Amino acid sequence: MMKFSSLLLLFFIFPIAFAQLRVGFYSRSCPQAETIVRNLVRQRFAANPTVTAALLRMHFHDCFVRGCDASLLIDSTTTRPSEKAAGPNGSVREFDLIDRIKAQLEAACPSTVSCADIVTLATRDSVALAGGPSYSIPTGRRDGLVSNSADVALPGPTISVAGAVSLFTNKGMNVFDAVALLGAHTVGQGNCGLFNDRITNFQGTGRPDPSMDPALVSRLRNTCRNSASAALDQSTPLRFDNQFFKQLRKRRGVLQVDQRLATDRQTRGVVARYANNNAFFKRQFVRAMVKMGAVDVLTGRAGEIRRNCRRFN
Repeated sequence: MMKFSSLLLLFFIFPIAFAQLRVGFYSRSCPQAETIVRNLVRQRFAANPTVTAALLRMHFHDCFVRGCDASLLIDSTTTRPSEKAAGPNGSVREFDLIDRIKAQLEAACPSTVSCADIVTLATRDSVALAGGPSYSIPTGRRDGLVSNSADVALPGPTISVAGAVSLFTNKGMNVFDAVALLGAHTVGQGNCGLFNDRITNFQGTGRPDPSMDPALVSRLRNTCRNSASAALDQSTPLRFDNQFFKQLRKRRGVLQVDQRLATDRQTRGVVARYANNNAFFKRQFVRAMVKMGAVDVLTGRAGEIRRNCRRFN
């Protein structure tokens, strides 16, 4: 579990958010809350271990648009497309799992546990099930009252390293956090369309990307002939570990932005440290996840506690 001293340090980084977020927020109002979340995530993981990648994507896509407020979970109406309808969110899944968790929590503790906290806790639990770190994370988020598809401006896989890092630094994080969170691709899947040019016709040259290991080019071509997606970590695709970074140093990054992390002056040293020390990567990932989980959160009386995660009350 993450040590109290580490959480105390993060309090000074995100003072407003952490003033009302705390570990064990539901210990009195709904003491079984985290157990309910953990049990349902465990059941889903047993049926489909790719749930870890799905929840990490959901959590990231939610937090980087209007903050970690579960605005991504809202269904569109006939007159107002929600964040869920935006192009970058077309690959987000496991909404049904969040619905099942919410239903059990509402039965146990009506109008108490926010959808934003459900996403945060479910993601945390799925990471541990995939072999990643187990950690405590503050709760007490409330659910947002706005969800517009026009607000979604998430980057694609060809973004520059500088652009990717600035996405995180603009939210109060640093380069170690940025690289650690991109390291979640260790359990990720990428649609073949996101990297097809790298294995066929890179930048109109008629040849594959020269920065990609030729053996990986061949493997991905074979994979994409038979499947719509491929693992972003070709070594241990369902295991949360630092093999992703080791692969990057061997020119085996699938997405362009991932591969660039290993060569860009701003990030290559961080990639090397994570590749050489799995425990260090996991510690830094926890710090980054706690920081990300506090981005622009609603607390106190702001927002609401939704009864149904897909609809405003």
